[in-house]
Amino acid sequence: MGQWVGVLAFLKSPAFIIIGAQLLFSASDLIGRWAMKTQGFKLASFLTVWFLVYTVIRQVAVIGQLYIYSSMELGRSVALFGAGSIVIGNVMGFLLLGEKLSVPVYVGVTLAICAFLALALLPVGGKG
Repeated sequence: MGQWVGVLAFLKSPAFIIIGAQLLFSASDLIGRWAMKTQGFKLASFLTVWFLVYTVIRQVAVIGQLYIYSSMELGRSVALFGAGSIVIGNVMGFLLLGEKLSVPVYVGVTLAICAFLALALLPVGGKG
């Protein structure tokens, strides 16, 4: 029973909402990348079903983002979204698109992961 309490606590946590919103943003980025490569950047490309799907996914992600902005400090939440974007974008690029980056770039991604963990796990301070 104790494991379910931990799972439920995580599902209600800002970290879950940030990760979920960032995954939605990244999924829509993949859709947009594919569409722009196949159809080209022209007005007709934006009058199709893919653009509607892209827009709906991003709007759901924006709702999560706005919830986080309303419940956390702006600086911390923006940093979490930025770090999450770097991490998720690189993982998707590697796993789904077969992109290979240089060692210094992966070092930077690792630092972003560390920043995400520090921001997500360290207690809120700054009373004063």
